[in-house]
Amino acid sequence: MKENVLVRDIMTVGVPTCKWNTPLVEISRHLVDHNGEALCVLDSEGHGIGVVGIDELINAYTKENKDSALAEEIMTEGVPEIQADLSLKVAAKIMQDKKVRVAYLMHNSAGIIYPAAYLTYRHILRYIAAMDDNELKDLGLAAERKSPVQTFIERRDAARKKAGMM
Repeated sequence: MKENVLVRDIMTVGVPTCKWNTPLVEISRHLVDHNGEALCVLDSEGHGIGVVGIDELINAYTKENKDSALAEEIMTEGVPEIQADLSLKVAAKIMQDKKVRVAYLMHNSAGIIYPAAYLTYRHILRYIAAMDDNELKDLGLAAERKSPVQTFIERRDAARKKAGMM
């Protein structure tokens, strides 16, 4: 195993997101179904504006209007950022200092700033527990990923199925 591992070696490219008006129940369902930590909340123009994670969901659950709560109402504002060229140990310390379990690598395209990759405590834990690099082959820049077209087709088909069109 490489000792001087960088964030880019362990991060996941492609970030789970939700719209600002996504209901609490949908966010909870997504995190349960995908064993996730958090979703990055996007505004109507696609900018990352906040994060809804397990802590925010449990906090919202204890409030009166939990059934009608939307991402924008329960999110933590701002998107905690880290850089791809940081050592994993430094990134872990930054995440501890910020008291966040998920940190994002942001991308700016045509003035829209959005999350492009992320690192979680679970990523770091997997690195610590890995017996060899083979256990981490699904992480980092070198990980095999679906093509953008394949991802689009899968999302389109899922949306059609949800809408009863398939």
